[in-house]
Amino acid sequence: MDALIAARWQFGITTIYHFLFVPLTIGLALVVAILETMWVRRRDPKYLRATKFWAKLFLINFAIGVVTGIVQEFQFGMNWSSYSRFVGDIFGAPLAVEGLLAFFLESTFLGLWIFGWDRLSPRVHAACAWLVSLGTILSAFWILAANAWMQNPVGYRLNPAKGRAELESFFDLVRNPMAWHHLGHTILASILTAGVLMLAISGWHLLRHPDSPVFRLSSALAVALVLIASVGSATTGHFQGQEVAKIQPMKHAAVEAHWETEGPAAFSVVAIPNMAEGRNLFDIRIPRLLSILTYHSWTKEVVGINDLQAEYEERFGPGDYRPPVGVVYWSFRAMVGVGFFLIGFGALGAWFLYRKRLYETKWYHRVALLSLGLPFIANITGWVVTEIGRQPWSVYNVLLVRDSVSPSVSAATVLTSLIGFTILYGALAVVDVYLMAKYARAGVGEETTPAEVGAGLAY
Repeated sequence: MDALIAARWQFGITTIYHFLFVPLTIGLALVVAILETMWVRRRDPKYLRATKFWAKLFLINFAIGVVTGIVQEFQFGMNWSSYSRFVGDIFGAPLAVEGLLAFFLESTFLGLWIFGWDRLSPRVHAACAWLVSLGTILSAFWILAANAWMQNPVGYRLNPAKGRAELESFFDLVRNPMAWHHLGHTILASILTAGVLMLAISGWHLLRHPDSPVFRLSSALAVALVLIASVGSATTGHFQGQEVAKIQPMKHAAVEAHWETEGPAAFSVVAIPNMAEGRNLFDIRIPRLLSILTYHSWTKEVVGINDLQAEYEERFGPGDYRPPVGVVYWSFRAMVGVGFFLIGFGALGAWFLYRKRLYETKWYHRVALLSLGLPFIANITGWVVTEIGRQPWSVYNVLLVRDSVSPSVSAATVLTSLIGFTILYGALAVVDVYLMAKYARAGVGEETTPAEVGAGLAY
């Protein structure tokens, strides 16, 4: 294993681990804000108890997420210094805004929210919750804007004298269409993740205490979130896929294991891609569907991997410009499969809620518990498609991954830190699961305490 492979493994492991916490943090921040607003408006103690219950899980997840996120930025300087030198003028701008504006907003108002129960009026306290939620979304946007520039580099020029890219238009970076597609899809996926977690934990409690007002409320809200967010995720994902076909045709073709240019193009349902032979060993296809999904056209041509490979060799020189097709192909189908299952599951829950059978339908709660890991699988496989599908580029059509690694860092050094991080992250995972499970099982008290009542009624 050379330094490049070791650095890629380290960045992949730490990124995927960190991204387990990010969507849940974004989603639960919104849940807490919604529940507290309902408490302020209705003065029913169950809303206050629900707010505090889900806030505990949010705070645990937030703390672990912050710790794991810090490591990400250090890797740019340590393992990917060539990349940092090349794009630092551009990549640093959105990350600086994220740290100085979004994260400060998020952390400041989170502190006010935590310590302001007996000091702030209910409306101001609820406003703090909404500002925390806004902070998580803004933080996500600036990080996604940085990533979107890697997917679709805009608003820059190459300085051949310095051998680096330089930012010419910050406005172009902000309005990058890929950033906004990323944002919509990520936020809805985050709400979906929080909704499934709420549905699973609420179901666990309702199996034991079907009359619990807090978890009846939570399960009803969760069903609404799951249904709306799953449909929204599928919709935004469709339009994001069309944008990918426009600016990253090789990634789009790899996602579909689409080797040969066709018009109209068939959609591959199940295939066994073979990179060595440049074809699928087995393929079940639906005629014309890929053209319809990609261009909303019955006949339009979709360029295949083999033709794109030939084009890129002519444009950029000899090399393999194909991502690992099998990984990208099956990751995409795992993500989509989870998405469609959750659409159906959310719709079924909404039907039970409408028929006033949700709280007593035990098998539905058991399935919700079994489905707890599904949104995390979808989140991870979604980012696998996004990042591995971009290979072999760090910056699409501009900078190769092999030219991004630090020249002076050895494989042994990276492996040592990789082993250390893996052990540390394993320990953090045990702590996180233990704390989340402990407080999720504990539930809420049967009565609202005088301090909680005072916090809710004071003006």
